[in-house]
Amino acid sequence: MEHAADGSMLVDAVPMLGFALFFVLLFRRLGLGATLGFLVAGALVGPHVLRLVGDAEGKMGIAELGIALLLFLVGLELSPSRLWRMRRDIFGLGLLQVALCGIAIAAIVWAVTGSTLAAALALGLPMGLSSTAQVLPLLQSAGRLRTPFGERAFAILLFQDLSIVPLITIVAALSRNPADQGGPPGWLLGLYTVGAIVGLVVAGRFLLRPLFRLIGNLDEREMFVFAGLLTVIASAAVMEALGLSAALGAFIAGVMLADSPFRHEIEADVEPFRAILLGLFFVAVGMTLDLHAIAERPFFVAGMALALIAAKAALIMGLGLLFGMKTRGAFALGVLLSQGGEFGFVLFAQAQKALLIEPQAASVFSAIVTVSMATTPFLMMATRRLRAEPVKAGATPDGPRQEGANAVVVGYGRFGQTVSQMLIAQGIPVTIIDRDVEMIETAGSFGMKVYYGDGTRIDLLRQAGAAEAELIMFCQDGDVMDTEVVEGVHAAFPHASIFVRAYDRRSVMKLNGAPLSGVVREVLESAIVMARRAMDAVGVDGAEIDRTEAEYRRTDLARLKAQKETGDIYAGRDGMFSQAAAAAAAVQDRGDG
Repeated sequence: MEHAADGSMLVDAVPMLGFALFFVLLFRRLGLGATLGFLVAGALVGPHVLRLVGDAEGKMGIAELGIALLLFLVGLELSPSRLWRMRRDIFGLGLLQVALCGIAIAAIVWAVTGSTLAAALALGLPMGLSSTAQVLPLLQSAGRLRTPFGERAFAILLFQDLSIVPLITIVAALSRNPADQGGPPGWLLGLYTVGAIVGLVVAGRFLLRPLFRLIGNLDEREMFVFAGLLTVIASAAVMEALGLSAALGAFIAGVMLADSPFRHEIEADVEPFRAILLGLFFVAVGMTLDLHAIAERPFFVAGMALALIAAKAALIMGLGLLFGMKTRGAFALGVLLSQGGEFGFVLFAQAQKALLIEPQAASVFSAIVTVSMATTPFLMMATRRLRAEPVKAGATPDGPRQEGANAVVVGYGRFGQTVSQMLIAQGIPVTIIDRDVEMIETAGSFGMKVYYGDGTRIDLLRQAGAAEAELIMFCQDGDVMDTEVVEGVHAAFPHASIFVRAYDRRSVMKLNGAPLSGVVREVLESAIVMARRAMDAVGVDGAEIDRTEAEYRRTDLARLKAQKETGDIYAGRDGMFSQAAAAAAAVQDRGDG
């Protein structure tokens, strides 16, 4: 309490954020990725080098919320049906990876250190797990999370999260600490897991969705931020209170909302917190890196880190081949998942409390895990050519796989419905966004999937797939678009063609100079159609109707051009369409004929 009260938390934040910003920018500039920059920043500001910041363990406890937020956002990408489709990779490939890598590394530890079998298992099994916090951002930044390769990598990571319960059970069963003998047995932990998962599923269906529907009706963005964070923290806290994986609880909450129309809004609101906290997590990991332990046994730490990476890469590559992957893809999977993971720190602490390992051993093997995590960006760079599939002679290499929508339609009123349905009829995938909860529910009753959100927000458009979209169409009712909004959208998604529904002439004037592919005044075309039918009903000749429409369009465009140039709604008033103008046009046409 004194630590927080004297303002030192704010003082600590300055060097942590400052060093992190500098080294992330530097390492990204060098092509080494953000994770290594965070780790180096943490090592420098931590208690073993500059000693600018202390209490690394306490800060890691807070920053671990970043992992929970990461798993929550991944869960939002995976509907239950998609998870069911991945079940073979999760419970087949994932199970074999955790078991084989954990046993192999435990055997290496036992052979190299001469420790007891219980200690070797307590150290080796956790190192069979990889870093979810490091691998998933790598897949996301490369645009591969939703590809078959990314799904396989994620299936392994997901089973690793599930394996926390049996690994904790194994450590408890091997414990030499009398205080642990009264702890819950493994079968009870398993029941806790199943019960917690079922409880989160029920809560997602009967509590979360109605809650977000209520907030959507209120149209308060701040409430979405609060509700999103509450969902993550509450689900993670429930699992942690039961001694289970907090990140797994957050993931399940995300899956329960994956089919919700509020998915993109939640995703856009939570994402900034995920990025900040996940960065702070890696800074905290760097702070815990015991450089004295490495300095005392540098060859042992380097050798064990190398053995860890080599063993996991080889075994995971073999499993990838066994599950039908091509050689280069299996090799890439092995390299990507070759490091130790953040859950190793948690399990080492459990093993230390169980009196299976000494504190010095926990420190040394935590350093080994951290070093292995730091090598991943270098390994990915060094193996880039080996991982890339060769292009056959004369063949054109495939472009990036576009998983997102080809069109994003903002607004699903009468106008947006027509636009969306005509695009869908041509086989164009469409993502639809609207802010009217009642409209979203009505559309759902007709089988249309509409997502809740403000479609003028760049972050929400990005979550909805605008970066891969060929079309972005603003079909909202009212006068909501202007040049500044359109320029922002165009700057963020320069490859998309942007179309805007304009309310009236003033709306069109507000869009003057905007980088648009088209503007449609909402009532112009329908009014012209009605005028044509009215003239036909009173016997006007068809050619005369066509000539009248053409002249109206010509004079209307001329007036609109003058109005846009001057910004004056009265500009071009003398050129308004009239009977005299129509007669003059008819004479002109006859003269030309």
